[in-house]
Amino acid sequence: MITYLENQSRAPSSSSSAASAASAAVISDLDGDAAELEAYGRDFGGMTLAVPAAVIRPSTSTDVAGAVRFARSNGLSVAARGNGHSVHGQAAVGGGLVLDMRALSSPIALVRAAGAAYADVPAGALWEEVLEWGLAEHRLVPASWTDYLGLTVGGTLSNGGVGGQCFRQGPQVANVAELEVVAGDGEIRVCSPRCNSDLFFAVLGGLGQFGVITRARIRLLPAPDMVKWIRVVYSDFSRYVSDAETLVGRAGPGLLDYIEGFAFVNSMDPVNGYSIVPFEPKFSFDPKRVPQTAGPLLYCLELAIHYNHGDDTVDQRTVEMLRPLGYIEELEFHKHVSYVDFVSRVKRTEEEARANGSWDTPHPWLNIFVSAANIVDFDRKIFRKILRRGIGGPMLVYPMLRSKWDERMSVVVPDGEVFYLVALLRFARPPPVGPSAEEMLKENRKVLDRCRSAGFDFKLYLPHYRTQNEWANHFGETGWRRFAGRKARYDPAAVLSPGQGIFPL
Repeated sequence: MITYLENQSRAPSSSSSAASAASAAVISDLDGDAAELEAYGRDFGGMTLAVPAAVIRPSTSTDVAGAVRFARSNGLSVAARGNGHSVHGQAAVGGGLVLDMRALSSPIALVRAAGAAYADVPAGALWEEVLEWGLAEHRLVPASWTDYLGLTVGGTLSNGGVGGQCFRQGPQVANVAELEVVAGDGEIRVCSPRCNSDLFFAVLGGLGQFGVITRARIRLLPAPDMVKWIRVVYSDFSRYVSDAETLVGRAGPGLLDYIEGFAFVNSMDPVNGYSIVPFEPKFSFDPKRVPQTAGPLLYCLELAIHYNHGDDTVDQRTVEMLRPLGYIEELEFHKHVSYVDFVSRVKRTEEEARANGSWDTPHPWLNIFVSAANIVDFDRKIFRKILRRGIGGPMLVYPMLRSKWDERMSVVVPDGEVFYLVALLRFARPPPVGPSAEEMLKENRKVLDRCRSAGFDFKLYLPHYRTQNEWANHFGETGWRRFAGRKARYDPAAVLSPGQGIFPL
């Protein structure tokens, strides 16, 4: 069934057309609610507003297909919205149709094929729901996670889906065996690396431009019981980078399962400084251990080893892993937590942000993939200059391996085998306590301008550009030709995801 929410302020003829929208599906009218429609015109970034004409709540892929066909035949645009965590209005569509993908209601199902286990998941399911299902039903979990699990499966697969397991398991888009997709022509297609493969790879990281993912078959692995969680601190960024790259390049199975890291301010600043490193207040950070030669920032490498109950080797494996590293030995933190607590760790950050009001403020986040060849200069020119006072939130910096990404997918990454995710995740308090959204955006632009002027090999992750020329530069000549060709093939009327700003109407 399709349920739709009509914008009563629009012309009646348009409203009645929307009411008859999705083929033969049953449609239930809801009273027009301007506040609710406006809510669908905003996202987590909180910086844009694009109020839709109607919200469609599809419960099946057939409903999605009907909505897309209706939009195409009536000159409307349509955008799939998961849990609303885009930052620059990418899932918004002013005057068009928003598909509330959380309404897709098919259950998660276990599939076994060729000795491997998979989960067939509706695209609107949250990753935390997949976690709960996998553990409760089968003691199986997805191979690759994002840090925050309150995102939809379809949403992250339309972008990439990155986290600390990427160096070993690859991003989430590399852990998909099959997709069900409603293309821009309104047709439902099942695709995989062997069937409709071009559409399959186009949609993975395709920013919603070629089709709406309605179902995904996700690779599963046995769930470990426990995680040893480790943080070590560096004052020398070059050594931080060297150690991180050694770990991702040489860590065999059982030695390391997760690696991330972050830069933080070398001060007592309660938001950006020392206090963000220890896991809990009972762990103290001793500033006297920081070398006098340290600069304005320090760096924390965050590591994790999975293990099961009864495994008494994990502490010795930790010692062996850490022995060759060049961190400040007196600033080492570790604890043992359940696997569920570890992968759900950002939930606590969300709770704290909601409590202090920063969850509902604008979030001009910036995510960049930076080549390993440029990451030390990035630290010198950007971290230690532009961002030396912190950003009121995490400044992540950790390595990934290019060989874990399939070049047939739509995502683009820098050249070279190793590149870094740099994520500036701002959680600033509202003015006058914190900076304005414009001030934060200005700093983001300064960061990108410095990357360009320095000639860094970098790509935006979760990209946002204002012109098609900028998008073409993002993909590169060959990549743009392929991306535009796929658009013409799968969404020739350009009805899908206009909020990305790639193909202006």
